[in-house]
Amino acid sequence: MRIDLITKEYPPFIYGGAGVHVAELVRVLRQHVDVKVRCFGDERNETDTFAYRHNTEFDNANGALQTMSTDLNMVSDIAGADLVHSHTWYANFAGQVASSLHGIPHLITAHSLEPLRPWKEQQLGGGYRLSSSIERTAYEQAAGIIAVSDGMRKDILRAYPQIDPAKVSVVHNGIDLQAFQAANNPDLVRANGVDPDQRSVVFVGRITMQKGLPYLLKAAKELPSDVQLVLCAGAPDTPQILQEVTDLVSELRKTRDNVIWVEKHLSREELIAMLSAATVFACPSIYEPLGIVNLEAMACGTPVVATATGGIPEVVAHNETGLLVPIEQLMDGSGKPLDEAKFVADFAAALNQMLSSADLQKFGAAGRARVEQHFSWDSIAAETIRVYKSAIQANA
Repeated sequence: MRIDLITKEYPPFIYGGAGVHVAELVRVLRQHVDVKVRCFGDERNETDTFAYRHNTEFDNANGALQTMSTDLNMVSDIAGADLVHSHTWYANFAGQVASSLHGIPHLITAHSLEPLRPWKEQQLGGGYRLSSSIERTAYEQAAGIIAVSDGMRKDILRAYPQIDPAKVSVVHNGIDLQAFQAANNPDLVRANGVDPDQRSVVFVGRITMQKGLPYLLKAAKELPSDVQLVLCAGAPDTPQILQEVTDLVSELRKTRDNVIWVEKHLSREELIAMLSAATVFACPSIYEPLGIVNLEAMACGTPVVATATGGIPEVVAHNETGLLVPIEQLMDGSGKPLDEAKFVADFAAALNQMLSSADLQKFGAAGRARVEQHFSWDSIAAETIRVYKSAIQANA
């Protein structure tokens, strides 16, 4: 069985959860099936891994058109595959065209949905409308769709009601249990400006509307004065949200001198050190199909305070591995809280409840046990192969 896996992100060029998912999934899949990876950008020094770029005549074109050109450059090479598996809208077009051209099933793993990220139109304009059209068409024509959580499955069927629910399976994201585990590395933590001997609330994520960082910054006004707020945050979606975060950080620093903003992309070793040193990990996302970063924090034995939205409740067990903060959200696709002040106050209260808990170690140990039991890549790869076989058999 030959699988051609299509992705924009692939090591060493990873900037989000989808890239982490693909890298880990491929590593385990290759122990069982023939996988050829087709990714964007520079050539990779890895067997059966091929990189593609857009044609030079698209150098000054809209980014969505560049993506389509890159995708089309992959299609001929997919000939001979038993199934094409695409990740994110960037790769969906290649999967859809290759499926039609070569008569093979196209499987999509859904990491996010364009209709649930309407703020991207401010960033991309017509490119967002084009990406939305590509995604819709690919989803409706695909042989099967893997949702990374049950919450994500519900979002898919709500966003695209034409899709037959029977073709949407749930296979969770996973975690590399050997790589992600508690590590005491105080020097590496100090090198990033954080005092490992003081309590800390840590956030890790891109500066984008869906990650909810502004809500955390507003909630942080209520944290005890000795608690460090550590923001491992970069790659802003737009100048506007970067400015909003910058202004909120400046305002917060007027009343506390322990707000640490690490803007660089952390290496895995640095990330593990930071998560392991954290007292509490904060995930204020308003849109999160699953949230790999919560798995990473739990694998390092750190309690999590997170929004009860999307797939997060399938990861964080309330009052067991952390606390879930309820949220009532607008149903216009933005996911914004109906009552922002209440959500911010509730998030602050949950952080303070966790910080003052006498059971921090118990929460952390339960988090580690949960990821070991439910989120190993071996079990996720096995489920993915089961979906492959079903789709190939149906196409025979």
